[in-house]
Amino acid sequence: MSSLVILNVANGVVTGAFFVLMALGLSLILNLSGIINFAHGGFLALGGYIAFALSKYVGFLGALLLAPFLAAILGLAIEWTLIRRLYGRDPLYSLLLTFGLAFIFQDGTRYLWGAQGLPMAIPAFLAQPISDSLFFVTRYRLFNLAIVALIVALLFVLLRHTRFGIRIRAGTLDLETVAALGVNVRLLRSFNFGVGILLAGLGGVLAAGQFRLDPTMGDDYLMPSFIAIIVGGVGSLGGTVLGGLLIGIATGVTTVYLPSASEAVMYVMMAVVLLIRPRGLFGEEGMMS
Repeated sequence: MSSLVILNVANGVVTGAFFVLMALGLSLILNLSGIINFAHGGFLALGGYIAFALSKYVGFLGALLLAPFLAAILGLAIEWTLIRRLYGRDPLYSLLLTFGLAFIFQDGTRYLWGAQGLPMAIPAFLAQPISDSLFFVTRYRLFNLAIVALIVALLFVLLRHTRFGIRIRAGTLDLETVAALGVNVRLLRSFNFGVGILLAGLGGVLAAGQFRLDPTMGDDYLMPSFIAIIVGGVGSLGGTVLGGLLIGIATGVTTVYLPSASEAVMYVMMAVVLLIRPRGLFGEEGMMS
């Protein structure tokens, strides 16, 4: 039983890392632009499928570098042509738009790559376990965790030590004042949206290598990512990271003892946190900490 628990905790940590990437992208877009991006899961799947197509020519590692940026470019095009028109309007409009985009992405991937799941080939050395006793902990799992940790660190450096990052943080507090100071708010929102989509695309590539590609794979990460934001606290990127990991681990552990409740546990966790602390663990609305 102890080995089974360790296995599921390891799975939970890796899955939680994917939740972290998704939730950070969602949180960035929500905090600055007020957009509830239901198409975020579609961008995750798209990143994985783009990597699948590119891997035939540049290998997995090359696709890992290129696919998230291509997904982000598509995201920027959609932001420029569609989403930008909805800034400052009732959030219901953006919710309906992104909800429709999610279905377009799913049908588009089905049309281009088929409705059946596809395996993503990863380098053989990454598929090997780290030892005979820990056969369920592969080098690819550790690679995933290292990539996520690096990206989270780079994101926090971006937000705290660069001009764009400081402006993004200020914009979450008072976007009108930031605009009055001469900052190009349109460019700021576009840059922020692109970073959020890049994180989703990266999560899609890593998840495809761990599991498999599927047109609806983004749906498996979308709701847990929203819950991670709520548990960690809206506006707190550090809380979002913690929330994603907690949900992943809780889901993995619950799978051992009560498999039928493995999905429900995240909603129970959210309810408990909101009852005790309605702002979430570290939340302070409009703040990025």
